[in-house]
Parts: sequence; structure tokens; C-alpha cells
Amino acid sequence: MLLAFTKMQGIGNDFVVFDAINQSVSLSTEQARKLADRRYGVGCDQILLVEKPHSADVEFRYRILNADGSEVAQCGNGARCFARFVRDKELTKSQEIPVETVAGRLMLKLQADGLVQVDMGAPVFDPAWIPFYAEGQAVTYELEAGGEQVEISALSIGNPHAVLFVDDVDSAPVERLGPILESHERFAERTNVGFVQVISPEHIRLRVYERGAGETLACGSGACAAVVAGIMRELLNSKVMVDLPGGQLIIEWQGEQNSVLMTGPAETVFEGSIDL
Repeated sequence: MLLAFTKMQGIGNDFVVFDAINQSVSLSTEQARKLADRRYGVGCDQILLVEKPHSADVEFRYRILNADGSEVAQCGNGARCFARFVRDKELTKSQEIPVETVAGRLMLKLQADGLVQVDMGAPVFDPAWIPFYAEGQAVTYELEAGGEQVEISALSIGNPHAVLFVDDVDSAPVERLGPILESHERFAERTNVGFVQVISPEHIRLRVYERGAGETLACGSGACAAVVAGIMRELLNSKVMVDLPGGQLIIEWQGEQNSVLMTGPAETVFEGSIDL
């Protein structure tokens, strides 16, 4: 099976993107893992599939496979690359592109400055819908992790997130606590784990240990979750610059029931084909 693909990146979060409209793409878990492998495959954090929509009010269906082959519902950096891909491949002429995902409908907007803004939808705090085991909804929760008590915020931005606030992200225990919290028993479907350092009410630094991928250079939904958690804790304002190892994102949120807006770059790295 010879498949054409495009390698893309959004502030260092990298993707293998397939046009699954004009070619037949059916990947097994083993094939997805091989593609994502940086020594034996193309190498990526996630695989993105551009498919025909299931409903008439959107232009495309957007699917995401993690490096371990598991399918997930949301990836913000991937959504920006998705928008750039469908425009560059002339699959659409729209500047504002509605797409469907497992998590619901997204609106992708290509801006005149070359950046892409994604309407990520409203965050979800109800533990049952994250999903997260808790007696009731709260701004923060105490968890036992690796023999210590940690305080997190738990929410969903189309996928589950645990957010910790730390004094310094450079020395934060990402490698130690990341995998423990990712698979913590209170997160029924595992979780992404964000480590946040507040620089000012309009500026944070962030590292994310992603579910199914490990620590990545950037995580768009993680940046959204970090800002929302910071606003809920009254640490941040409504528009925040997020510094990730791979680059910067701008996150905006006006409070509960409102969508989170994420703005950042998306770039093509190279084109290729692979025989699976």
C-alpha cells in the first residue's frame, strides 16, 4: 500500500497528514506505530487523517492517531496543520473551515497574517464528562501520585487534561510525574498532563506530557487547558501568551460557556510517500 503523505509541524508538534479523500487510507495500530517511529518510520507525534464528512454542515472529518496507534478526539496543533493542509492541497477555498471530530465540531480560521485560529469549543468541567472520578466538581483536586500529594485542575478540551502549577517548568518533575498522572486510576481514559509556570497574568510557560505520546514540544489543547485552569484559579487574564518548548500560542477565553480560541502557526515540512 503506497500512500502519499505530508509532514507538518505546529510549533514543534509534528504530524504525518494523509488525504484520505483522494486515496484509501486504512491504518492498523501496528502501521500507525511504524509511521510514527522516528528511527524506522517517518516520525511524528500524531497522524492526521483528512476524511469526507459524515454531516452536511461541515467540510471535512478530522481524525487523530497517537504515536502509540490509539485514536484520540482532539489535537489543537494538529487542527491548525489540518487547516493549512486542506487549503494548500486545494481541497477547499474557504477561509473559515468547519470540521467534525470525535469530540464535536471545530471551526478553523486562516488569518491574513498566515496564522491559524481554532475555535476549540467550550471547556468541560463536569468530572463525569472529562472523564475523571470525583465526588463533585471543583476547581482543584488532590491526587496521590508517586508517593506524594499533588494538586491538579481537571478538565476536558475535547480530551482530558490534568493541570499542575509549578514554580519553574525547567525543574518540574515532568519525566517522573507525567507518566504516573497520565495513567492515574482516577482518569478513566488516561489524561494529558500540563506543568504550568505563571510569568504574569498574560504570560505562562508550559510543558505537556501527552497521553499516548510522552512529552512533546507543544500541545495546543494542553495550552488551552492550562490557560482555562489559570483563569479559573484567578491567576490569569482572558488573553494569554503561552510559551512551549516549540514556540508560542495565543489563547483566549472569556469564561464559562464560551469557546476557547487558540491562535498559532502551521507549516509544511516535506512531502513524501511510504509503502505500508
